[in-house]
Amino acid sequence: MTNQILFIHGGGGGAFKADALLAASLHTNLGADYHVRYPEMPNDEEPDIQIWKRIILDHAREIGERAILAGHSIGASVLLKIFTEPGDKPPIAGLFSISAPFWHDHEVWRWDEVKLSPDATQHFPRDTPLFLYHGEADETVPIAHLDMYAAALPFAQLRRLPNRDHQLNEDLSEIARDIGLSLGQR
Repeated sequence: MTNQILFIHGGGGGAFKADALLAASLHTNLGADYHVRYPEMPNDEEPDIQIWKRIILDHAREIGERAILAGHSIGASVLLKIFTEPGDKPPIAGLFSISAPFWHDHEVWRWDEVKLSPDATQHFPRDTPLFLYHGEADETVPIAHLDMYAAALPFAQLRRLPNRDHQLNEDLSEIARDIGLSLGQR
């Protein structure tokens, strides 16, 4: 049986093309037992959370309960928001967040629709693996955002990756390893 991963790209001009290298790295590192779905999300310059949410949930439902979700940057923060808010969500096999911005202030890091609520931990699916990755050399989203997520989601597994940039140097081998281990297939 082929496992399916839904990979959601980040935001900004050219993000879909740039993050295609991440999706390809994930596919290469996971091998033939995995299929990486990589939809182009609309309006990545100014994402509409409701449109992205509908697309993500439609894909997750189509994949079924073994859906593995991964996202980069803005895509990762949208996934985290969706799966930490109340409401009907399909079951998932795991969520893997890469270089996610933590929306928390009134200046640079403000996106109220994606900001986590104080009760975020109560709504994340129980017994579902959650991994958060961040490159220590990320000049786009400071590594301190990983610590903010750690405080908000204390059950998450954190991975600080030395000498890795916002794109993790286009190497998602650690994510692939953790996906395999968390699903008991490696």
